[in-house]
Amino acid sequence: MTQNGIIFDIDGTLWDASEPVAAAWNEVLALQTDTAGLQVTPKQIQNLMGKTAAEINRILFPNLSEERRSKIGELCSKHTNGYLQEHLGTLYPQVKETLRKLSRDFRLFVVSNCQADYLEILLDRCALRGFFTDAECYGRTLKSKGENIRLLLDRNNLEKAVYVGDTQLDFDSAKYAGIPFLHAAYGFGSIKEEVPAIQAFSELPVAVSKIF
Repeated sequence: MTQNGIIFDIDGTLWDASEPVAAAWNEVLALQTDTAGLQVTPKQIQNLMGKTAAEINRILFPNLSEERRSKIGELCSKHTNGYLQEHLGTLYPQVKETLRKLSRDFRLFVVSNCQADYLEILLDRCALRGFFTDAECYGRTLKSKGENIRLLLDRNNLEKAVYVGDTQLDFDSAKYAGIPFLHAAYGFGSIKEEVPAIQAFSELPVAVSKIF
């Protein structure tokens, strides 16, 4: 079995779930007395994707106590997972076809800052689990994305790997883990440095062939 791997971010890389996530959060916020006037937009959700739950809560609810915003975040996260069961995010074009092609030559993985249930919904409801050897997320380990990439590399004995993501945090995490980065430029974020990039998911096979 090959010891070369491709590790993927989720949001802005494999799918866009910003609309259903925003809708789910707004349903919860409307029922809370201290957030009843607050609404989040899909664009705000896109800007927050990739951050940990604690970071998102601090940004959205800066005037609430840490205990209160943590509680609201938990309510939103739980409701989002149920909501996504019926209102899935949208996979980017050619994701399944490209993953199938890549899986012939590479071992494929996922590392995200999401909660564990969110990861499971993507893998199971979008029928992607069969493409991936392993997956890790903040919700399971409470570790940073860079630490989780390193954890996954070690436990799968990967000799070479590249991380595919769309934000500066993704780039920084790959750098922390000591592996190359490939920018999903069709996603939500931008990168401060010059890095290899793809404009569509279907460009991955050619792009990774230039890295390995």
